[in-house]
Amino acid sequence: MSDPVIHPPRHISLAQIERLKNWRAAHHTAQPLECYTWEGVLTLWMMGWVGWLPAFAFEAPWAYPLCLLGMGMPVLYARLRARAHATQRLRCDWLDLVT
Repeated sequence: MSDPVIHPPRHISLAQIERLKNWRAAHHTAQPLECYTWEGVLTLWMMGWVGWLPAFAFEAPWAYPLCLLGMGMPVLYARLRARAHATQRLRCDWLDLVT
């Protein structure tokens, strides 16, 4: 039986991030690399949100695109994984949590 078509998310809500956090806690021993990857993605996401104020205060406009990229990391990563899942290159157990 084939998997249903999973559409990549346009945005990820805080509730979906909470579900991902719970999934990571439950699957940390079985899938440690995926858990560490999500920790990195969420770290970049937080750095993107927090980095706006220092970038503005220290007049560093070169940091604005980096902040935007960080803010979009969860969606970008989920879209990348959805594409890999759709082409059957990687199985993605958590994708239904964010779609």
